[in-house]
Amino acid sequence: MDKLRRVLSGQEENEELGLTAQVLDASTLSYSTRLKWFVICFAAGILCSILGTALLFLPGGIKLFAVFYTLGNIAALSSTCFLMGPLKQLKRMFEPTRLIATIVMLLCLVLTLCAAFWWNKRGLAIIFCILQFLAMTWYSISYIPFARDAVMKCFTTCLS
Repeated sequence: MDKLRRVLSGQEENEELGLTAQVLDASTLSYSTRLKWFVICFAAGILCSILGTALLFLPGGIKLFAVFYTLGNIAALSSTCFLMGPLKQLKRMFEPTRLIATIVMLLCLVLTLCAAFWWNKRGLAIIFCILQFLAMTWYSISYIPFARDAVMKCFTTCLS
């Protein structure tokens, strides 16, 4: 259990923590506090996404949908900063195994808002939200060992 706490807090044995990393790290919070805020932030993200989806069906609700859905995904993504710290979160987001998923996810977040606010294209905003969901899912399963391989194997098996 101690190893799990060290990994989630970003304090692995072989990693040197400088003053900058300590300031940017969430290690000053207790483990239970970090876990509580993770759950709160993640639940708020899910709630925003669900609320955004419900607002889609209101007249002119595409802008509210785009904002709430995007904020929900950002909140859910940010929730892991409470577990491992913001600096380690950013480092892990841009590791080679997650780089493409991270770029696609961040690009879709921006493009969803652009489609809703500047281009006024309802269908395009919905497509970008679907892509947000898929990129966020692909990014999330990258943290589970061999999960991407299992998903790809299942996908190729279903297609053949």
